[in-house]
Amino acid sequence: MESGQPTTDRPRAEETVRTRPGRKQDRSRDAAILDAALEVLAETGFAGMTLAAVAERAKAGKSTFYRRWPSKEHLVLDAVARMKQDQVDLKHLPDTGALRTDILALFKPASVKDGERKLRVMAGLSTMLATHPGLADAANEVIVGPWSAALRLLMCRAAERHEIPDTAAIDTLAQVIPEMAAYRSLIQRKPFEVAFLTTMVDHVLLPALSASPLKKEDRQK
Repeated sequence: MESGQPTTDRPRAEETVRTRPGRKQDRSRDAAILDAALEVLAETGFAGMTLAAVAERAKAGKSTFYRRWPSKEHLVLDAVARMKQDQVDLKHLPDTGALRTDILALFKPASVKDGERKLRVMAGLSTMLATHPGLADAANEVIVGPWSAALRLLMCRAAERHEIPDTAAIDTLAQVIPEMAAYRSLIQRKPFEVAFLTTMVDHVLLPALSASPLKKEDRQK
């Protein structure tokens, strides 16, 4: 079945689907399949997308393919997760010595063609969520998660070098820009641009961080 009622608990990208004892699942084709899923989703939209079309585009064996992704909702979430993770490399974050330039250095310019493709992918995801609202939390995780994790790490570094107060609400503020970017792409259908990121950093994030209250012992000095 291609798109029956999905469960809210989607399989994470790193999980291994159960196979017969003593036999490991071949995951070497996952990247190609997820890339093919993004292409088909961008071309056809969510309603027109089928697992069969993706399998054909990726030249993937259908039996293994369907065990890995039992519905197109599962496949779309994993494909979007791959797209977002490719945009932010948590193992190689910028380290310019200043929080502002670290965050701006996260931005990777996209070509017009690639930017339009990403907007179509996000439009497809938006359509999926309109018909399957139970997947909202899982979708938020894959859209917001990588950027939020990166911003949290950069802010923790800034706090360690005393650039921002160590009382700053880092966990909360790390979600502000990614959540606004998600709203921008899913609802407003606008691309994520450096001008948007700069405005959010200079007029929202940094002022909020600098306004964080001091610790009690610091206030008494």
